[in-house]
Amino acid sequence: MRADNEGEGGILALMELVRPRKQGWGFMIIISLGLFGAALLYGDGIITPAISVLSAVEGLQIATPAFEHYVIPITIIILFLLFYFQKRGTGKVGSVFGPIMIIWFISIAILGVSAIIKNPEVLHAVYPTYAYSFFINNGFHGFVILGSVFLVVTGGEALYADMGHFGPRPIRYAWFIIVLPCLLMNYFGQGAMMLQNPEAAKSPFYFLAPDWALYPMVVISTLATVIASQALISGAFSITQQALQLGYLPRVRIIHTSQEERGQIYIPQLNWLLFIGTIMLVLSFKTSSNLAAAYGIAVTSTMVITTILAFVAMTKLWKWSVPLAILISVFFIVIDLAFWGANLLKILHGGWVPLVIGMVIYTIMTTWNWGRKILLHKIEEETQPIENFIDEVMSVRLVSTPGTAIYMSSNPKGTPPALVKNMKHNRVLHKQIIVLSIIFKKVPHINIEDGIEIQNPTDGFFRVIASYGFMDNANIHQIIDVLNKSGMQINMNKTTFFLGRELLVAKEKYGLLRVRKKLFILLSRNSQRVTEFFNIPNDRVFEVGSQIEI
Repeated sequence: MRADNEGEGGILALMELVRPRKQGWGFMIIISLGLFGAALLYGDGIITPAISVLSAVEGLQIATPAFEHYVIPITIIILFLLFYFQKRGTGKVGSVFGPIMIIWFISIAILGVSAIIKNPEVLHAVYPTYAYSFFINNGFHGFVILGSVFLVVTGGEALYADMGHFGPRPIRYAWFIIVLPCLLMNYFGQGAMMLQNPEAAKSPFYFLAPDWALYPMVVISTLATVIASQALISGAFSITQQALQLGYLPRVRIIHTSQEERGQIYIPQLNWLLFIGTIMLVLSFKTSSNLAAAYGIAVTSTMVITTILAFVAMTKLWKWSVPLAILISVFFIVIDLAFWGANLLKILHGGWVPLVIGMVIYTIMTTWNWGRKILLHKIEEETQPIENFIDEVMSVRLVSTPGTAIYMSSNPKGTPPALVKNMKHNRVLHKQIIVLSIIFKKVPHINIEDGIEIQNPTDGFFRVIASYGFMDNANIHQIIDVLNKSGMQINMNKTTFFLGRELLVAKEKYGLLRVRKKLFILLSRNSQRVTEFFNIPNDRVFEVGSQIEI
């Protein structure tokens, strides 16, 4: 968690922190690794709620077989409620479930300690000789078991991605003071119980509980798994916002659910896509043991990639000596690769699901970034420098209309096509013209007052560049407030926003390139409108259309 990008975590924040400033092989490798690792987390975000809630509800079958046919319907209802209440925000959900989590961890610790007291010899497992003997005696089968053992350490990647939601200090305190000790006591307790009763291996967690506590533990564990799923869902929201602002995903509606924490967001479209994917998995795999076969490959792959990027951070950013960085990285990468290799064996048994999801998301990310570069290049080719436009305007007699016209431009140095067409066809310009470019930088946050650059090349004509961080939310009202404070006079009721609206056409008739361009055009048509994304009043907007062949 020390590898934060100004307080923000997650593989995309780390990718932007360590990527070379000059494009080359190193740049492409780091970008590809970061994007693929981020794409895999979406598969993780679908599988985690499914396997977590399903495994908790299956405890009802331990209590009585009568619940066997109700496990999946109950799971679906709980998952629906989980995704439905996401709109309340991470903070509000956490305030409700926080006390429940404390009860949960204390409860599982008590159950574990009670079993350890009866069979304290399980504590000998801390000796490395037992691990050595296990792998020597079991050989390849011992390696295969790592794929199941890995389930106990998943969630670390979500904690890193959620750093912007909670901050590093609360996560560290919660982990070392409560979570880690209680988990260890419970796992040791499960081992102690199985030494005494090998039959308990069917469901060691629920066999720890006495009969009278079985139903309460099902309820508490279900709530706990809901909260664990919350971490993955909020992590997916964070990654989506980062990818969007960095230019790797099309615009989607982002709702900020907290006035205090900028990282707490809700994305309706993504939320319900995750819900649909999760329900499909539950209905397809039916049991948590079947889902376990699909779980792990995405998380281990992301962990391997994160370790590689962390090595770059050690050497390039923190200036650690290369031998020290290699020593630390090798320690982690050996563990990561061991788990990753064991999980690769699951591919044919369902592990392909998160990999397919990851490849689809990776294709969308790279296609959107590639298509946006082509589109911007096409627009720049047809755009004249703004200085030339000003000289041309000064030499032509035009009608001047009162009020302010704000022309949105993706190119800070060029003249917006909407401005050129307005002058060419209508021969009318507003008394005050502002060419506004909103740019997202490679840092998480930028103070809006420090991020606005104003240029005034001629009377009544302004060029404004508003810079935001990739975790910030651009808002047109916020920008106008800053411009008014700087001395400009902008009345929203007398202001018209001119936007370009491009109709994209793929020029290739056949081949994979045409398919990729068609995908970009589809993503472009379905992305959120600029007016909604930047909170521009719809009744103050004038769109100028153009057809562009890509």
